[in-house]
Amino acid sequence: MKTIVIAYLAAGIAFLIVDAIWLMAMAETLYRPLLGDKLETSFKLAPAICFYLIYVAGIVYFAVLPAIEDGRLAKAALNGAMLGLVAYATYDLTNQATLRDWPLALTLADIPWGVFVTTVGASAGFVVASRFA
Repeated sequence: MKTIVIAYLAAGIAFLIVDAIWLMAMAETLYRPLLGDKLETSFKLAPAICFYLIYVAGIVYFAVLPAIEDGRLAKAALNGAMLGLVAYATYDLTNQATLRDWPLALTLADIPWGVFVTTVGASAGFVVASRFA
């Protein structure tokens, strides 16, 4: 249980920091120009918290714990990348298929971002849990 808690905290902190940097940097240069008035005027904290809590649990379960069993950082990174690809592609491509004005440019930026940030979270979770658990 200690390993899971440490992995969860490490993956969560890494994911949140890197994602926050991306969102702050890209809000006005990518999201606002492409989505315009579709964006909320103010940030909704409760859904964001729910997303991060659930998604980090997925990172730990699907990427970090299997990698800890194997003792390989590469497995955490690969599993994290695959989870990011599946999750972000599901979101973006579903929006692309169902929403009238979903920009292709956003899909093309967001999917690689999801791969990267999930890989970072999974790798951090593995490294910290491997050292301190």
